Amino acid sequence: QVQLVESGGGLVPAGGSLRLSCAASGRTFPIYGMGWFRQAPGKERDFVAAINWSRGITYYSDSVQGRFTISRDNAKNTVYLQMNSLKPEDTAVYYCASTAFAGLLLQSRSYGFWGQGTQVTVSS
Repeated sequence: QVQLVESGGGLVPAGGSLRLSCAASGRTFPIYGMGWFRQAPGKERDFVAAINWSRGITYYSDSVQGRFTISRDNAKNTVYLQMNSLKPEDTAVYYCASTAFAGLLLQSRSYGFWGQGTQVTVSS
């Protein structure tokens, strides 16, 4: 089993920044990829960003491209999401996820392990 623990959420004014962290523990190897998804009230869980663990290749949704940056620390089994120029529409619960198997990292069904989520609220 893999345990994922997110941190770093909070309340921030529009235009501000936050950095989310997600630490993986337990049977963490191998990791093929990790991703961030978000879910706003009454909406489906949407893809935000993902990273191929070994190659460092990154993927972003159109809505966050250029504002968010995903990165990882292999030694710490931790993935980060730096969020800049935040907008009220970025308000959601953010979840990190991991997968040990090759697949489309943009799709939530590719992931086998999920964190509990961390709330991000952007005030206008």
